[in-house]
Amino acid sequence: MELERKLALLADAAKYDASCASSGAPKRSSSGTAGLGSTTGMGICHSYAPDGRCISLLKILLTNFCVYDCQYCVNRRSSDVPRARFTVDEVVDLTLGFYRRNYIEGLFLSSGIIRSADYTMEELARVARTLRVEHDFRGYIHLKTIPEADPRLVAEAGRYADRLSVNIEMPTAASLTRLAPEKSIATIKVAMADIRGRRDEAKADKAAPPFAPAGQSTQLIVGADDTTDTTILREAEHLYAGYRLSRIYYSAFSPIPGAPSALPAKGPPLRREHRLYQADWLLRHYGFQAKEIVTAGGSGNLDLDIDPKLAWALAHRDAFPVDVNAADKETLLRVPGLGVRNVKRILAARRRRRLRFADLVTLRCDVQKARRFVVTVDHRPQDDGAPSEALRGTFAGPRSQLPLF
Repeated sequence: MELERKLALLADAAKYDASCASSGAPKRSSSGTAGLGSTTGMGICHSYAPDGRCISLLKILLTNFCVYDCQYCVNRRSSDVPRARFTVDEVVDLTLGFYRRNYIEGLFLSSGIIRSADYTMEELARVARTLRVEHDFRGYIHLKTIPEADPRLVAEAGRYADRLSVNIEMPTAASLTRLAPEKSIATIKVAMADIRGRRDEAKADKAAPPFAPAGQSTQLIVGADDTTDTTILREAEHLYAGYRLSRIYYSAFSPIPGAPSALPAKGPPLRREHRLYQADWLLRHYGFQAKEIVTAGGSGNLDLDIDPKLAWALAHRDAFPVDVNAADKETLLRVPGLGVRNVKRILAARRRRRLRFADLVTLRCDVQKARRFVVTVDHRPQDDGAPSEALRGTFAGPRSQLPLF
């Protein structure tokens, strides 16, 4: 098969794996040398440079052949799709070629399982080793980890890759058993624990080479089963705490050609995926717990019309309004319209003087939301006693864009 045709097939097949990003990638420069593809710590894929540029990577599968028959996967063994496979040298040449043309600054490489988990993991690691050792490639490399593979192969991959990902895919063991009976959630979590352990050891030993320095990530598929957002977020909370994941990616299930009857004929609203990302941000950066976040009428799912932080605030009116000149950081972070950067700016600004409402505008807070929940020297919400449902109506409804908060 022509290389161009392989690239078309295997780049398209890779779009279903959302677990790629590169925030946290270290500099790979060394004094007196000029390596190929050296990057900054800002990262590569789905990240932005200080000047606003979107930095991209080559995202492909090594192959879409697979010995597994996961029902939600377009590349499952029983799926009638065109198949292709790259050699290690072809992936290396493509990566270097695209980099030299300034199309990419890194590589995300995943794969179906061919022959065995060990064979596949060995091929993935060999790509990274060839790029690093033979070509002095210093761009970002993210490798998909095969949980069933020998830990020694994963260890080798972590020496050359910036980030490793181990995809759980289904948020519960029951769903994984039903839709992917050849996989085990216990095996997946053992692999995650092994990566965490190796990263901890590398950090503790200053003389040791770094191991997957940008961390590990995973993907959860949303809407392929009836798992609620509450369950998904509790699993996410467990994964962050237990395995120190850098990121969890939420991927709305997309119906695939010839899908088995066990799968829904229609995917979930994309807004649900967005709300889960917002909730995930609350877990990681705003001090929320999973049990606090879901408040949509006892359904177990996030409110699709308003963001989860606003939903929490409307359900806890007794906590508001908040005096921006007196409240601590943790309290300010729970105010709708105030992000992490806004809170840092507020804390710094109020050391010099008491803040007025106009100062919130200057500090780039979302005052359309915040004005109903904050007190300043010259402002108090006029509708402080209005029912929460009435306030919700002023924020709910379709928008052309979905901001973070």
